[in-house]
Order: sequence, then structure tokens, then C-alpha cells
Amino acid sequence: MLRHLRLKNLALIDELAWDLGPGLNILTGETGAGKSILIDGLNLLLGQRADRTLIRSGEDSCLVEAVFELEDRDLLARLNARLEAGGAEACDGPCLLLKRTLSAGGSNRQFANGSPVTLALLKELGDELVDLHGPHDHQSLLHADRQLDVLDAYGQTEKARAAYAAAYREWTGLRAWIEELRGNQQQREQRLEMLRYQLKEIDAVAPEQGEDERLANEHRTASHAREILELCGGLANLLSENEDAVINQLARTERELSRWAQLDERAADLLELNGAAIANLQELVGEIAGRAESVDLNAERLHELEGRLGDLHKLKRKYGPGLDEVIAHAANAREELATLEGDGGDIGALEAKAVELEAQTLSLGAKLTKARAKTAKPLAKETEAQLRELGFAQAHFCLDLADCAEPGPTGLDRVEFILAPNPGEEPRPLRAIASSGEMARVMLAIKTTLAKVDRVPTLIFDEVDANVGGETATAVGRRLREVGGSHQVLCITHLPPVAAAGHRHFAVRKAVRAKRSLTTLELLEGSPRREELARMLGGQTAKSLELASSLLQSYP
Repeated sequence: MLRHLRLKNLALIDELAWDLGPGLNILTGETGAGKSILIDGLNLLLGQRADRTLIRSGEDSCLVEAVFELEDRDLLARLNARLEAGGAEACDGPCLLLKRTLSAGGSNRQFANGSPVTLALLKELGDELVDLHGPHDHQSLLHADRQLDVLDAYGQTEKARAAYAAAYREWTGLRAWIEELRGNQQQREQRLEMLRYQLKEIDAVAPEQGEDERLANEHRTASHAREILELCGGLANLLSENEDAVINQLARTERELSRWAQLDERAADLLELNGAAIANLQELVGEIAGRAESVDLNAERLHELEGRLGDLHKLKRKYGPGLDEVIAHAANAREELATLEGDGGDIGALEAKAVELEAQTLSLGAKLTKARAKTAKPLAKETEAQLRELGFAQAHFCLDLADCAEPGPTGLDRVEFILAPNPGEEPRPLRAIASSGEMARVMLAIKTTLAKVDRVPTLIFDEVDANVGGETATAVGRRLREVGGSHQVLCITHLPPVAAAGHRHFAVRKAVRAKRSLTTLELLEGSPRREELARMLGGQTAKSLELASSLLQSYP
């Protein structure tokens, strides 16, 4: 999650540090106070193109930096792989430090863990860390591709989709090449050169099936060898080597039990139990010692593993997504190369290969379609339940999954989200629903539904509650708080019921100092938070303060 954000010389911000927490973080403030500047700064850090008009007037540069705390080990491993592939330092522990600077002169620099990185890599990292939804981002739900992404995310069919996409690219690539080859023999030579280069690159590494997982496990153990040895040493001292070690204590216990047994034969069984404990403990000490001897502190081997894993990751990025696909790509490339070299580019042989690739693509596409069909009804049912909690008391939501006219890069089918928001209305595609308030709630319902499977740790909702109020505003707040149970959520809102639902509440203020406007940030607790809610309710009157207290009491 996003633990700390620091901005300097950004628009109205002189210098601001923001420490966020888990759960639902609320951000409020008067219009124009600078709430959007914080999101602009975070967007810069996550790879958005630079807008140098954001540099504070009179300053030469601005800076944004953040600390992300990575609790998900799989996410940490993925980010470290990206960092190493991009020539940056991997995370030393569970924290990732990102930094970006802009200068009025045009320079644009970005860093990850202190290492300079490309803007493309910064965006890759950002896509893994933060999912941001602005006031108009719900419009993305109107697009068929985005709706298909939602379906695949819910059904966790991304791997099947990636496998299909790889086959589709290879098939369509060969098909396009055949068409070009018919009229341009020079292109045949280019194809040969590309295939030879790819095979040379793959053969130089010579990947083996399952090698990446095996080496990753070995690397994990090797990188923690010193810590393991320290643990073994500590355990040895605790169990057998210190004067007060457990074995010595049990030996003294045995002597006392022996005296007891001499006085009372009924104590003999206690003596046996203690002897068994000593034997088991000695076996444990021996096992720990044996395993300590097997731990290798070989720094050269660790470096070798890191290099090998880097080579494999590079191949997977280019020919994957997995090592199996890399090996399959090499086999297909070798076969195509042999065909081109053997018969001078016989079109018939290439067409036969294209038929094979088409059959493979269609088979993978059929499996993907089956998985999507299995997912569509549960997704619709759960989203419909969420919509009813958000004010659509009798809404009907479903997914129309239909065959495409021909295979495409995302599969053999298309999807359309269908909604009947009110009783008596005909179900219509989302793109036919004009109300932005309705669309905002549909997006929140879908995001709540996806929260359990969404791997992005931080979700940002920038005024996603626009155009709603009353009981629906309360429901929106509760849904956001619910999503905050599994993700870190940051929500910019003007609605008191939504603001009251937050685990932490921050207020953005605009002040004038030395004849200059600047934005400040304050963590609100106790009376200041109640007063901010009262302001949002229309003013700090006795009635609004009482209502603010009532809202806060809804979330003990």
C-alpha cells in the first residue's frame, strides 16, 4: 500500500508530506483547495506524461516521491523482477521507494530505490501498485474491451487469455508474413534473419521446462542463507550450548526425577517421559546442525542465480508469458526456419503451418470462451447485489457474451454489460445509460465485486460519488469502507456520509503566506473531524454538528 507521499513545489504546494494508513483514507476540502493536486502528483509518480505547468510559480523544479509498503510477496517478487530487468535495484525488504523530478528546463528524471529508471518502467510499476478512478473514468466501462477485462479479472482467466493471445499473435504474424512473402522475396530473408536472431537468443540461454520456478526457490533460500545460519546458531545456544540450555535443564530434571524414583517407584514413568524428551531434543539439535551445514553462503552462486533468473525473465518478457511459451516459440521458430531454409520459402509449407497455428489458436480460444461463460453469471449476480445496495433496489444486471465474427486478439467472443436500473425499464447496454450518477455507482459496484480478486493493493476514487446523495451516499460510503477491508482505498469526496465512513480522514486547506497561496494537509481526529463534516453539511451550526456526530457514530 501507499505508506508515504511527499510533494515539493507542485502547483500550490510548497512542501507537503502525507502519511497514509490501511483501509479507507478520506480526503476532503473546499473546491480549489488543492485536492486534485495530490492526485496529479501521484499520477506523475506512476508514469503519467509530465505537465511542466505543474511546477510551482517561481521555482525551477518540482519533486514527487512515495514509499510503498508491499505486504503481498507475489507482488514484491513481480516488482523486483521488473526492477532487475530494467537495471534498477530490487527492494531491500518490503518497501519500494519511487521518486520523480521535473525541471522547468525540460529534464525529467525518475528513480526506483535510488536507481534511475525509464518512464515506461515507472508506469509498469504504477500499474501494479495503484488503480485510479477519476470523475470520468467510469466512461471506460462503456468500452467492450474494458468490460472483457473486468470479466477476465473476476474469473481469473488472465493466464488463459495470455496463452491465447500468444498463439493468436504467432498465427496472425505468420499469416501476414505469407501474404507479404508472395510478392517480396526480400522479406523472406528478413524473416529468416529474425528467426535466426530469436533462436540464437533463446538457445544462448537454453531454458529448461520449470527451471524458473526451481531457481527462484533456490534463490530465495540462498538470499536468506546468513539469516538462516544466525537462526540455527541461536537455536543451538538455546537448546544445547548455553549453560542454561534446555538440554542442560532437562539433565538436571532427570537427576531430580531419579532421586524421586528411588524414594517412590511410581515416579519411574515420569523419568521415562523426561528421557524421551531429552532424546527428542537431541534429535532436534542434530537435525538443526545438519541443516545448518547444508546452507551455502556462496555469494558467487547467488550472483549466478540472479544472472540466470534475469536471463530467463528477459526471454519470458519477449516470448512468454511463461517459460513453456518461450520453449514452444523456439520450437515453432525452428520449424519455420527449417522450412524457409529447406525449400526456399515454399508458400505451401508455410500455409500448412498457418493451419496448425490456427487450430491451436481456436482450441485455446474455445477454452477461454468456456471459462468466460462459466464466470459471467456469478459476476452478474454479485454485481446486481452490490447495485441494489447502492440505490438500485430492483436493478437487473447481466452479461451478454456472444461470438465474434472472427478471432480477435482478446478471444473468440465479445461481452456487453446490460442493465435495467429501474422496474419497468427494458434492459439496455451500459453505453445507452446517460446518467453519470448511475454510471458512477455501476463502476463502484463492479469494483466492489472485483475487490476480492483484484491484485492491485491501492485503489483511488476521485469523486466517484458525484451526482448521488441521501441514502445512496451512505451506501456508497459503506461500500468503499468494505473495499477498504481488503485494499487500501483513497477517496476524494464532497459527501459527508462518505467522508464519515473513512478509517482516516484528511482535510486539504488553502492558505496565504507571504502573499502566496499554498496548500496544506491535516489529519482530522475527534472534534476537528466532526467540524469538517459539519462544514460539508452546510456550516458549523448546532444541528449540523449533531448530525456530524451521528454520522461518525455509525462507524465505531
